This record gives sequence, structure tokens and C-alpha cells, in this order.
Amino acid sequence: MDIAIDKFEDEGVLTLLEEHLADMYATSPPESVHALDVEGLKAPSITFWSARVDNVPLGCIAMKQLDDKQAEIKSMRTSTSSRGQGVATQLLAHLIVEAKARGYQKLSLETGSMDFFKPARRLYQKHGFTYCEPFGDYSYDPNSLFMELYLSE
Repeated sequence: MDIAIDKFEDEGVLTLLEEHLADMYATSPPESVHALDVEGLKAPSITFWSARVDNVPLGCIAMKQLDDKQAEIKSMRTSTSSRGQGVATQLLAHLIVEAKARGYQKLSLETGSMDFFKPARRLYQKHGFTYCEPFGDYSYDPNSLFMELYLSE
């Protein structure tokens, strides 16, 4: 599997992101959807990666710099056909390595509190993330849970 920075030039990646947004709006009230669209993911503070096999996108993940010490995970998604094959695990591991290389001390994320998001929460917990209070511009929302991972050297 190849994981590389993506420039949003592939229809397959755009489809992944469209599916991601559709699922977020299908499972959460609009005011509780914090997923970014393609234009939002093009912000200078965000790095976006896709995972591919034979140039077919299987998943994506993004990292948003919050400040010099903290970044946020955004837009984690795997294709329906690649679920259960370790794509999300490899994407998350790649992002954690990159965050450490950039000198971040903490990774944070927001995810849904509904059952739909249980697999994602289990994945994050498996990688050492723990629940925390809202961070950055987030505020308490019964439809959101917040997690963080302190990065060691």
C-alpha cells in the first residue's frame, strides 16, 4: 500500500470524501457535523494523504495544524470495499509518525458519539488515544466525543 500526500485530482479520492460527508450528515445533526469538504481540506494548515494499491484509492486521512505543538486528525475514511483490511490502521500509523516528525506533542480529534462511530473510536483507543474535553474551537456537543494522544519522542 502506498500512502502519499494527495492533491485531490483523482475521482476516486473525491468519491471517498463525498461518501464521508454523506455519512456524517446521515448520522449526525447538521450542527454537529465537523467534517471538511474538499475546499476546506485544501487549507494551508492541512495535509491530506490517500492510501492506494495499484493507484486505486482505499482510504484517506488529514492532519490540521492547530499550533506548533498540536494537530487535529480530520477526514479519516476507508472505502467500503477495503474495510477490515488494515487500511485505517496504516493511515493512522502514518499520520502519527508524521506528527512526531513535525514535532507535535499532541494529536486531537473529534468523532461522533453514536454507534456508527464505535469502530473508529475502537481504532483510536487501540492506538493510545484517550477521551478528553473539547479542544480548539469545539464546545460541548452531546453528538461529539473528543480524544487525544500525547506523542513521545
